[in-house]
Amino acid sequence: MFSFHKKMSLPTPETALPGRAEEMVLPHGHFINGHPLRPPFPNGIETIIFGMGCFWGAERKFWQIGAPIYVTAVGYAAGLTPNPSYEEVCTGLTGHNEVVLVAYDPKEISIESLLKVFWESHDPTQGMRQGNDVGTQYRSGIYVTNDAQRAAALATKSAFGSALAAKGYGPITTEILDGHEFYYAEDYHQQYLAKNPNGYCGLGGTGVSCPVGTDIAAE
Repeated sequence: MFSFHKKMSLPTPETALPGRAEEMVLPHGHFINGHPLRPPFPNGIETIIFGMGCFWGAERKFWQIGAPIYVTAVGYAAGLTPNPSYEEVCTGLTGHNEVVLVAYDPKEISIESLLKVFWESHDPTQGMRQGNDVGTQYRSGIYVTNDAQRAAALATKSAFGSALAAKGYGPITTEILDGHEFYYAEDYHQQYLAKNPNGYCGLGGTGVSCPVGTDIAAE
């Protein structure tokens, strides 16, 4: 993806870029299903945020699940700068991670199933990078919105960590954090690989199966 000087450590509040008060202008609806990208979402819909490298490919992994996913959107989380731009995030001076917001129906898909997609779709042992994408904005992260998500994230991290270790991988570096504000990315990033089917996607997993979360409810 677009590259500036690669930062390998997070900024402090004193060194972070100042940002702005204005929110990103977005299309009204998701490019594939037309659902609104911003809340309020329908009653019963829950959200979780994943960082797993290039957010173009990460978003595609989740919209491809289909009907249990109400909407996906790409953006920035776990940083310091309000309403950052993509170019600012790429400097490493906002502290943000490239992430995908997943709004889902927990009656139709379990959080464990979503976490299985997350763990298996990237290498969570690489620290501040994902493959050839290097920098703090490519770190692995799970940003939860309730206690059940946090418990499932920790349990699946433990299970997948054991599976990775058995295959010779190092420890998981994924951060699991509560309640970080999500800032939407620019319009052209939203559902990028649906709009540009031949676009870049460097996302790749380890080939190791996460031994949890295999059931999707059919209701």
